[in-house]
Amino acid sequence: MKEKGSWRKVLYEDQGVPDDYVDDSFLEELRKNLYIRDYEYWSVVAESGVVTQHISCVALFVVVFVYMDENRLSPETLFIFSLFCALLGYYMNNFMEQRNFRIWSRRTRWDDLKTVIIILAFSGGLSPVLMTLTDTISTDTVYAMTAFMLLANILFHDYGANAAMVSDSLSFNAGIFASVCLASRLETTWHAFATVTLAIELFALWPVLRRKLKTHYQRSQVALPLLMGTVASMAIWSVSITCAIVFISFQVFVSFACPAWLLNMQRFKNNIHGPWDEAVIRS
Repeated sequence: MKEKGSWRKVLYEDQGVPDDYVDDSFLEELRKNLYIRDYEYWSVVAESGVVTQHISCVALFVVVFVYMDENRLSPETLFIFSLFCALLGYYMNNFMEQRNFRIWSRRTRWDDLKTVIIILAFSGGLSPVLMTLTDTISTDTVYAMTAFMLLANILFHDYGANAAMVSDSLSFNAGIFASVCLASRLETTWHAFATVTLAIELFALWPVLRRKLKTHYQRSQVALPLLMGTVASMAIWSVSITCAIVFISFQVFVSFACPAWLLNMQRFKNNIHGPWDEAVIRS
């Protein structure tokens, strides 16, 4: 055997040792947890607000359906309120772009208006079809599909994480499919139209505005989850006290227990790095 220190990690040389020999220096280049992030509890709690906001949106959407199904909310009132919120969000978006001196795109307000008209025209034109789309399907099956689609909407929604399972298009389509299922169980085409319009606002337009608010106004990420969580809790409470208690408990679990759980699991993280890693081209 060659003297210590001359051993090399190669198989094409006769080093006087068996092929399965492992020298003491074999793992000297091993590194553990090079890119681990140290999280602070309250910063993680603040970031969890993005999740609770979206869950609150889904809960509000379901409550609105229950209200219309029980004739406690008219579709006309819902549409007017949705239109008001859309206009408010549109002007907030323009205000943030102007204030932060962003380069304006070539789209004009007339272009935006044409887009809105097209969306409303398609939604209104397809509403009679939506009313009969699930006539041959039992109500229990429709509600089960709705629950599954809303769950998919929550799971695949873009919360800002760079993960493989994130898919904005899949999340949005799941939300729209859920709205179509629920709309088919309402009384009139007006109900179906108002329901689909609300779904487009909650699952397509609101996430875009929410991300811009997070970018330009960090403090909004504390106020918005509290506001939306409170509104959603009160709305659910008016339908079912038991469901409201479950909802509040789940929101508290996501906001406070899950961040503590994440920090506790960090000590079990054990990523290894070394010469065997794939080469990364640095830009």
